[in-house]
Amino acid sequence: MWIPIQINENSAEPLYHQIETQLRSLIISGNITEGTLLPSIREFAGELKCSVITVRRVYQDLENEGLLRTRQGTGTFVSHVGAGAMEEYKREAIRKALEGAVDVGLSVQCSAEELARMFTEIVADKYNTQS
Repeated sequence: MWIPIQINENSAEPLYHQIETQLRSLIISGNITEGTLLPSIREFAGELKCSVITVRRVYQDLENEGLLRTRQGTGTFVSHVGAGAMEEYKREAIRKALEGAVDVGLSVQCSAEELARMFTEIVADKYNTQS
């Protein structure tokens, strides 16, 4: 199975975190459904052109969160994620992203009003282009 992960080698964000964040989003959004068999660690590392250790860490972290389960000799599968848990993951992911944006706004001395106006404009632009 091909998994659409985009790696930015110029990013300050660690490689494992880029992969983990994107894979988590794909699972939470339902783009990768419950019961889906993921590529083996070695196969996925080859596709992403990264270390086996990196993919192993991603799989272990997501398994610890309850998003993946590994069966010895069979592989790694997407776990059942209930609607409540899915909503909680979504809220947490959005909250972290928004907190990061607010932190950047604060660091460049952007006022709360200016930040709120920019947020409203971005939401309107993004949602209008998806219609």
